[in-house]
Amino acid sequence: MVKVKFPLPWWEGIFTPTLTLPHQGGGDFGSFYRFVMFLDTMIVSAAGGILCLDRILLQAMISRPIVAAPVIGLILGDPYTGLVTGAFIELFWIDRLPIGAYVPPNDTMAAILIAASAIGSGRILGALPEGLIALAVLIFVPLGIVAQKMDRWIVKGNERPAREALSDAARGDFRAIARKHLAAILKTYLLSVVFILIALPIGTGLLIWIYPRLAPWTVRGLTLVYAALPLIGAAVALNTIHLRGTIPIFCAIFLTATVSLGFIRGN
Repeated sequence: MVKVKFPLPWWEGIFTPTLTLPHQGGGDFGSFYRFVMFLDTMIVSAAGGILCLDRILLQAMISRPIVAAPVIGLILGDPYTGLVTGAFIELFWIDRLPIGAYVPPNDTMAAILIAASAIGSGRILGALPEGLIALAVLIFVPLGIVAQKMDRWIVKGNERPAREALSDAARGDFRAIARKHLAAILKTYLLSVVFILIALPIGTGLLIWIYPRLAPWTVRGLTLVYAALPLIGAAVALNTIHLRGTIPIFCAIFLTATVSLGFIRGN
């Protein structure tokens, strides 16, 4: 048995707990860490709902993965991991633009879940290797598609209130219009919060359970996947230079340099 001390989020800085772990990994994290994970999930869900709301409300670009994931990482005490995972997802779907009636994959949701689950599971397991981040990406990227379907359902559900708002405008009932706007905003926020509340603990539990049980060759494979992710993102970015300018190129260069330096230091 080994004793491992973990960095805690900023709001948990008053605690200095020590967690006892089996020598091969796994986690016997007790009631305190279950409480910490619960609070983390609640805070990430509330913050994630606000970040996702920016996709349809303010559109101040805080919903972009390169911003949203570091914000979640900062909340959880690891902004660097948030920046890396956010850059990954920023590149993956950089060519999916919300033009016209098209609803793109919810890259904000995917970035939030990947960053939070990787940081949370790494805290429990005692380390956050590249393979664990790659596994989090593989698990949570498909949920960006699931969240896309949720977004489409929300848009479809707003069609009726929009028609009713036209009737309210014809009658001059501006308070009714305001109520419909607020109801639509609240619905989007609550659905995003519930989505994170359900997906985050399940995904984090999967990471904690799966990763320590992987064979060494599988872990090496995940490490190679981590190294390949910037190359995939760079390929997408090079295809979209005319769409987004220098932002995707910056993300690609940052990721390539970060991963390369990580491997050099590791070797």
